[in-house]
Amino acid sequence: MSDNGPSEQNARDAPSVDQIERALRDGRLLLASVLENLPLGVGVYDGDGNLTLANQCLRTYGYLNRLPSREVAEMRRWRAYDADGRLVKPGDYPGSRALRGECVMPGIDFLYDPGDAPERWMRISAVPFHPEDADHAEAIVVVQDIDDLKRAGEEIEAAAARLASQARFVEATLSSIPDYVYAFDADRRFVYANPVMLGLYGLASDDLLGRTLADLDYPPDLATHLNDHIDRIFRDGVTIEDEVFYESPTGHAAYFSYLWGPVRNEDGAVELVVGVSRDTSERRAFEEEVQRNEARLRAATELAKLGIYAWDPVTGALDWDDRLRAMWGLPPGAPVDMAVYERGIHPDDLPRVRNAIAACVDPVGDGRYSVEYRVIGRDDGVLRHIATSGRTSFERGRPTAFIGAALDVSEQRRNEAAVRSSEAQFRGFAENSSNLLWIVDPAVGEIIYRSAAFERIWGIPGGEAPVTLEAWMENVHADDRVAVARALEAVKSGEVTQYEYRIVRPKDGGVRWLRDTSFPIRDDHGAIMRIGGIAEDLTQEDSRQVYIVSAKPSEARRLARLVRATDYRARIFESAGAFLDIAPVLAPGCVLVDLRKARDEGLSIPRELKARSITLPAIAMDEPEAGAASAVAAMKAGAIDYLLFDEEALLRQRLAAALAECHPTTGPPSRDQEVGAQIGRLTSREREVLVGLIDGGTNKVIAQALGISPRTVELHRAQVMSKLGAGSLTELGQIALAAGLSPSKAGAKVRKPT
Repeated sequence: MSDNGPSEQNARDAPSVDQIERALRDGRLLLASVLENLPLGVGVYDGDGNLTLANQCLRTYGYLNRLPSREVAEMRRWRAYDADGRLVKPGDYPGSRALRGECVMPGIDFLYDPGDAPERWMRISAVPFHPEDADHAEAIVVVQDIDDLKRAGEEIEAAAARLASQARFVEATLSSIPDYVYAFDADRRFVYANPVMLGLYGLASDDLLGRTLADLDYPPDLATHLNDHIDRIFRDGVTIEDEVFYESPTGHAAYFSYLWGPVRNEDGAVELVVGVSRDTSERRAFEEEVQRNEARLRAATELAKLGIYAWDPVTGALDWDDRLRAMWGLPPGAPVDMAVYERGIHPDDLPRVRNAIAACVDPVGDGRYSVEYRVIGRDDGVLRHIATSGRTSFERGRPTAFIGAALDVSEQRRNEAAVRSSEAQFRGFAENSSNLLWIVDPAVGEIIYRSAAFERIWGIPGGEAPVTLEAWMENVHADDRVAVARALEAVKSGEVTQYEYRIVRPKDGGVRWLRDTSFPIRDDHGAIMRIGGIAEDLTQEDSRQVYIVSAKPSEARRLARLVRATDYRARIFESAGAFLDIAPVLAPGCVLVDLRKARDEGLSIPRELKARSITLPAIAMDEPEAGAASAVAAMKAGAIDYLLFDEEALLRQRLAAALAECHPTTGPPSRDQEVGAQIGRLTSREREVLVGLIDGGTNKVIAQALGISPRTVELHRAQVMSKLGAGSLTELGQIALAAGLSPSKAGAKVRKPT
């Protein structure tokens, strides 16, 4: 193998000179073709600023045969500005600087004025070029027509400025409105919140954005509900409207209505959920009030003689129905205006009505109108009482509408007058009744009413009567005070009670037996505001009273004749209800109940008397053919006896027996009772001293036993003897023995010291 083998092979593989030159020519041709077809103007300028080589684009411009910095006339057509806004001098144009050896990239933007066409923006770049056979530098200049790009950039900047202005306007608007505006991203995080929303949470923007509802400690159920809405909007692109109750971290609790919708990107995909919420608590309250008013109005329109009307506060126009026209004494369809309206109102009531109208159209108020006044009919001259109410609607703080209803309450007022007359009659009855009617205010313990019977029973003028319960209790016998106080407490708690007790008349010391039926008096809300009572003087009672309850008037009269023939008093009631209504205040006696026509109602009488502890024995009377079952039912209901209507002789016997059982055991007070009443008027300390005296104790012994001084015992002893009218200790002992006190009993109450 030859030593030169590889070299010869390398020589054969190496390109020839011709190939290299051909490649260089092809490369220059390719480069020339590329430069020739570039959308940029490229040219070479010699040291004098003359164009020596240019591509097609630069030749097309036709005004760059020389560098503008070298032509005075051309300088005026080219303007460029530095970063400070100053004009660039010709010596600093890119071509001039490149001829000085500087590289000006990416170039300077010039505004070129061709004179016969609009100005255009041109970007000129330049780099120095040193030919091999030249001793001076040349410049390669690149010219780019950027007018469209520049104009587009300016438009973009202007659009950006307008967008920024609009964004500031939107932000200012969202900051000024009272609604809550916000947005969520796909991760349910807040990405925007206006100031009102930030204030609701008490957070700054940086503290809220990026957080979720769960991060803000929303109630789990509410957070789930709202997150489901967010997910649905991102998924389906729908708009959702709802209302929820929420209490914010700042303590603001209210109903919030909200409207949520999608924000889409250029591809139509949902990229945000934007929402607006509003506090609707006030609106809900207003709507609920309107609904209540509408319900009242609908109910009112169903009443007789109710008139509906509307009024325009702006124009003063009135719209009445014919029923309201009739209240003003006008025929159907008669024209109405404010003059007709005011002329119908009684002159004495007109100022008050005008004030009520002015108040209901005042935005400061609630718009409600409610007033009652008199109207004199225009055509019929009839005086009517009209009650009317309504409400004003407001828009932007101004009254815009009013609707109301009017009711003719003339009959009601006449009825009220009749009631007042009845009350006067009742007062007249009370003042002339033999029973004492009384009323007490339990809150202050004050007796606010007592009828005239008080003077007869108490034996003192009404002007001297006790004004408080405490003072009145001093007239109650000492042995009965606890029972009376207990009964009054039961009445104060809402019970109806009947009790008997004795009083000691303040002036003459007489003892009177009273039966008192006391009851609570309630206000419209069911609260006990007063207690009242009817007190009978049993000292003068006559128990020979028979009450006949029969639904058959003829049979009731026959029984009454039978009762009166037996020397008893008879009183007829046509129904059980009529009897039971006043049973608590009836004098003692016996009740005859006719079961024939209204059996169940009749059997309710003994049952109710027993349940209400009213001591009126009842005898049931039935058909002659009634069986044993009827008798058993009557006795179970509480009747003391059961008779048939053909047993008149037996009826007389049973009446006598029943009346004998309920005959009062009290009568005119005996001497012993009078003495007992006098002792009952002693104070507790005076009674203790009296017991000590009749037990034989001296002043000193009694003082030691009671823990008081002998001088105090001496004073109480004088008071006791004065009140009991005793002239000596012997007489005092006799009075005590008459009252039931004895040394043996006294010894158990006063213990002598040992």
